[in-house]
Amino acid sequence: MSSSFSYTEASTFTVTHARHMAAKVAADLKRIQRLYSPNGLTDQDIADYEAELIAMLKAGYLEKVTYGYQRNGDWIEPSLTYTAKDLMGGSANDDDPGKIRPNQDVSGASFTSYLTYSSTYLALGEAAKESFKSGLAVKRVTKPTPGVSGYLIDDRTYSAGGRALSRQTVRNY
Repeated sequence: MSSSFSYTEASTFTVTHARHMAAKVAADLKRIQRLYSPNGLTDQDIADYEAELIAMLKAGYLEKVTYGYQRNGDWIEPSLTYTAKDLMGGSANDDDPGKIRPNQDVSGASFTSYLTYSSTYLALGEAAKESFKSGLAVKRVTKPTPGVSGYLIDDRTYSAGGRALSRQTVRNY
């Protein structure tokens, strides 16, 4: 007589998972606010970015988003880029937020954000795109992709529910 068994694990990405990851991004933004922008990045800005990120993650519409300072059209330190990844049944670290380096020169720079939509979002019809975007507090406009003054390092991963946000930080040369 023989016996067999199987094991199946299903993971559904929920709004709770999206909130978990977005809260870590919001913590990073709070650190940037504390270190660099007492009058450039408000608590309301952070709340709006967090709500946008939750909606984008939950819907699967995010490819990449960058928050930080631009000078002459290029990202400078401290700027953070988050890339959405589907772990396809795998796992990833779920690091603590933080490790934003203090004392970087942001003179003449302004805080902003740049978002790239996923292929899932781009496949939507115009009415569906507008309907989704109308529910967000952050109003995005089409702009050229900014460059980077320095280089990017992979330094953190935030994950939940089979998805992850891989964080890269701009560093000066």
